[in-house]
Amino acid sequence: MSASPSEPGLPTIDPELADVAGALLSHEKHVFALLRGEAQRALAAEVATAELPPVHSMDLLAPGEPQVPVRLWRPVAKAAPVPVLVWIHGGGFTAGDAAALDPFCAEVASRLDIAVANIEYRLAPATPYPGPVEDCYAALRHVYRSARELGLDPERIAIGGASSGGALAAGTALLVRDKAEVPLVFQLLDVPMLDDRLATHSAVTYTNTPGFNRAGAASAWAAYLGPARRPGGDDVPPYAAPARAEELRGLPPTYLTTMELDPLRDEGIHYALRLLAAGVSVELHSFPGAFHGAETFAPFAAVSRRAAEERLRALARALSVETDDRVVLGAAISRIPQDSIPQFSDDTGGPA
Repeated sequence: MSASPSEPGLPTIDPELADVAGALLSHEKHVFALLRGEAQRALAAEVATAELPPVHSMDLLAPGEPQVPVRLWRPVAKAAPVPVLVWIHGGGFTAGDAAALDPFCAEVASRLDIAVANIEYRLAPATPYPGPVEDCYAALRHVYRSARELGLDPERIAIGGASSGGALAAGTALLVRDKAEVPLVFQLLDVPMLDDRLATHSAVTYTNTPGFNRAGAASAWAAYLGPARRPGGDDVPPYAAPARAEELRGLPPTYLTTMELDPLRDEGIHYALRLLAAGVSVELHSFPGAFHGAETFAPFAAVSRRAAEERLRALARALSVETDDRVVLGAAISRIPQDSIPQFSDDTGGPA
């Protein structure tokens, strides 16, 4: 297998990510699942040896049409009301499920002594906009209205999501502001999809990037907006594509991340700058040499570690919780060995 991690005009990738990027760019069969599975097993092994405080989960059903499943993770040892992060998984609006993010949600709950509510929203194309964002809003509202009986602090509720989950989190935050039913204190937008027009420099330039590219973004938006709307058209509402919002005042303090080699990079940066101009407190991180999904496929790379730790610290600050060495991830854990990166032969189309 030989796949260059860069193309003309693409900046040099972080050396720790180069082998993983090359494997992803090979487009060989099952490479995404193989790399993701290897990373998840390694992370699970790390967490198992980290001696983190125990957490437990409970399954909820948020009222809606239909009801929205929510899995709530909270620390076992914390009896007092704890703050809560409502988390929305990614997957290009069309894939993924909440169960796949249970390990992440449980780990965040344990490392920060907070609750994390993991939403199972409906997916496109079977359920296009507005169904998914309505599910997320219904789940958030239920968490708020049930906060006291669930042992949660109704004055310390944050929302967050990654990639398409970031789009849904940002769209939900706009709904929260406009409906004025939930006192949302923070939004965490991790490499978010925000703009269906795909007209930024990075969206136009990064057509062959590892992890995610322009074609993937276009396909995701088409599925989410459904047959009634065209990506880039004049009728796309801001609750679907938050970059379309004309007014950003009144949104909660925001933590937003982008990756240098991501077609979504510039729309995230532009959104952060517009939030700042609207008087919203914003912390923006653009991680150099990294691509969309780098944390998923190469979680032990230094840049991935830094992104994960900064996210934990930002959440702790926003939710007013004290931190300790649990926010320092795997200081004694070795990197994934290079021979664990799947290698492919040229003639079989699968693992060598």
